[in-house]
Amino acid sequence: MSSSPRFPRRRTLLKLGAAALTTAAATPVTGVKAPAGRAALPVVLPAPTGHRPVGAVDLHLVDRSRPDPFVPSKPFRELMVSVRYPAEPDRTGAFPVAPWLGPAAAADWDERSAPGLGIPAGAVDWRGMRTHARTGAPADRSGGRLPVVLFSPGDGGGRALGTALVEELASRDYVVVSVDSPYEADQVEFPGGRVERAVPLPDDLTPEVIAALLEQHARVRLADARFVLDRIGALAREQNPDAGGGPLPAGLPAVLDPSRTGVLGQSLGGSVAARLARDEHRVRAAVNLDGEFIGPIALSGVAKPFLLLMSEGDSVEGNPGWASFWAASTGWRRALRLRDAQHGSYTDLQVVLPQLAGHLELPAAVELIGTIDPLRSLAAQRAAVTAFFDRCLKGRPTSFFEDPGGRFPEWS
Repeated sequence: MSSSPRFPRRRTLLKLGAAALTTAAATPVTGVKAPAGRAALPVVLPAPTGHRPVGAVDLHLVDRSRPDPFVPSKPFRELMVSVRYPAEPDRTGAFPVAPWLGPAAAADWDERSAPGLGIPAGAVDWRGMRTHARTGAPADRSGGRLPVVLFSPGDGGGRALGTALVEELASRDYVVVSVDSPYEADQVEFPGGRVERAVPLPDDLTPEVIAALLEQHARVRLADARFVLDRIGALAREQNPDAGGGPLPAGLPAVLDPSRTGVLGQSLGGSVAARLARDEHRVRAAVNLDGEFIGPIALSGVAKPFLLLMSEGDSVEGNPGWASFWAASTGWRRALRLRDAQHGSYTDLQVVLPQLAGHLELPAAVELIGTIDPLRSLAAQRAAVTAFFDRCLKGRPTSFFEDPGGRFPEWS
């Protein structure tokens, strides 16, 4: 197998089983350019529907207590995280709109990652893709301290892939911290435009090698998440955790309530969310967006509230790891299946790829994101995740889980 980027080879959409990794390890489309003279296509994300505008800040965190597990010659572990939070409505408009990816990461995505999804380099204006958050906007302190949610993306994917869902939570009075995994994610941009790419995958991706890799990645993410939880606690005490001492949005420490923390994860991130819920006293509840369980968590289950969102054709009973996890878990739990969805429906690709379908040939799009209407898919996910965290982190009664299909027939 070539040393081409892992993210295209996995097509972003692993459910983290050996079979999924093996079948997704196809040769990406490389060296393909957009037709000369054609303008790069714009891509937009759906706006959040909550009552709060959203602010954003990126933080560069450095853990000097351990060497980097992927690059042992580095004596410390570096992370990049994005924080989304409710912003002051009267002052937000004066601040710049946050990009989906930083400029250097966007260029690297365009050249190395997008072609693996069938999108020619230069075809899409990734650098111009904007979110609905304002960088550095003052935090809205009128709601007091708010619950915190950690977001962890799928294996090989970057934190930006959960933006549409993360911003929804922030617009509904949550502080969401999205965590990248450098040297596992295809690219991570650090201050100054430095981009760190994923270490190459081994050539011999046997099921045993894949299982070992996934377990390693899960262990690294667990350590990363615990460090991030430490830094969130420091931030709530008005200590700036940014390694470069970058400015923090006004009022941000005052809106953090680390005592009400949940975890939201897609794919591998969902397995990590479960392990954090089991092992970390600072985590109250967790959501798994269509991820297989890696390691002993499949047998131990959790004693805390847990939400599992699945794709078309999936079921708890039909998946041995999910079934054993479900049987061992003792906390409140629900599992919902999203009709006509696929694994990538739980990423921003669900709304990105349909915008390109009329301009580019994307033969793998249905395999990646299914046939569900992308806006209905996102709305259904936003409703389920928000209802879950409202119940578990805010103590708000909700009837959503009594009949989720009543509002959204997409849920079954």
